[in-house]
Amino acid sequence: MREEMYRKAKEYESKIIGFELAIRRPYFHVKPLDNPELENWHNYLDYIEKEEDINKVIKLYERCVIACASYSEFWIRYVQCMEDKRSLDLANNALARATHVFVKKQPEIHLFSARFKELNGDIFGARAEYQHLYSDLCPGFLEAIVKHSNMEHRLGDKELSCSVYEKVIAAEKGKEQSQLLPTLLIQYSRFLFLAIRDLEKAREILTVLHEQLNLTKPVLEAVIHLESIFPCEKRIEFLDSLVEKFVTPESSQGELASLVDKEEISSIFLEFLDLFGDAKSIRKASTRHTTLFSCKRSILPSKKRKADDAVVSDRDKFAKTGSVQSATGTDPNASNPPVWPATSETSGHQWGASYAQQAAYPAYGTYDYSHQMPQPAPQTAAYGAYPPTYSVQ
Repeated sequence: MREEMYRKAKEYESKIIGFELAIRRPYFHVKPLDNPELENWHNYLDYIEKEEDINKVIKLYERCVIACASYSEFWIRYVQCMEDKRSLDLANNALARATHVFVKKQPEIHLFSARFKELNGDIFGARAEYQHLYSDLCPGFLEAIVKHSNMEHRLGDKELSCSVYEKVIAAEKGKEQSQLLPTLLIQYSRFLFLAIRDLEKAREILTVLHEQLNLTKPVLEAVIHLESIFPCEKRIEFLDSLVEKFVTPESSQGELASLVDKEEISSIFLEFLDLFGDAKSIRKASTRHTTLFSCKRSILPSKKRKADDAVVSDRDKFAKTGSVQSATGTDPNASNPPVWPATSETSGHQWGASYAQQAAYPAYGTYDYSHQMPQPAPQTAAYGAYPPTYSVQ
């Protein structure tokens, strides 16, 4: 029995030893973890979640949220894992620690908490999470506003879903040059048309954009798109006033939008008029587009032509100078350079055949270096050998 337990323990240790050795910082620190260690935690959790023993899973997650306490992705994974294993108490406990202590200032954990609470029937808790997001934590957080309104619409309360937008819009109107208001109006108009099916109110919401000073290219693109899909008579004059306000250099938009954005909006509006406009409106927009953009675009080709003309003139000057120099070279009075006598290839024979052979440079790679190596001296007698007899003195 003991041997069997020991064998299983050693086998389990051999499977997790790689994950354990890759954990360099098992404690909490404000310094971010590097990507390999974060990936190791994910891989380790992937492996341990396959275990049938939930205690091992809980212990590893508790270790993980100590080292990775500042990462909402691990808290979200912890909650989802406990939910999948039918442990809602542990899931709610982990979610409460994440949203109230460890990652309470990160919007994604509150968005997840709202969706989690809605799924489990806690509608009041979900509303509180959304309102906390776009009212306190991230004022004007558009994603939270949209998701809150969509949740109320899913629950069947159309008035409450519209009131979510209307309260935020009223608050943004009180601000001077709100950056959120145009996008919020576009989103609300789209919601009214697609979800509530209130076409008149959807079109009425867009008229507020005429009073806005900070129109942007995405906002105007959305307005033109919405007007094109509305199943009613198109408001050509309304769109024309918005486009003219955006592309005219004298307007306040001229300092914010680039020339490329203005030209693209003007082109999109021309395409819209080509589908839904009349000849008079098309002529007006085309004239404005040509006046504002075609003339400015022709500046670059004119500069290019001037540069090409300069190059051509330089070539002409060079050609004329070259012709003068060639004429000077044919002057009979000019001093001619001395002509050296040509050497013959057979001139080496006057020095002898041996010199001619040595003068030829050998081909690379076939040159024989053996004659440059030092030759060994002739051995007269071995070391220590004495002559058999001495010379006669």
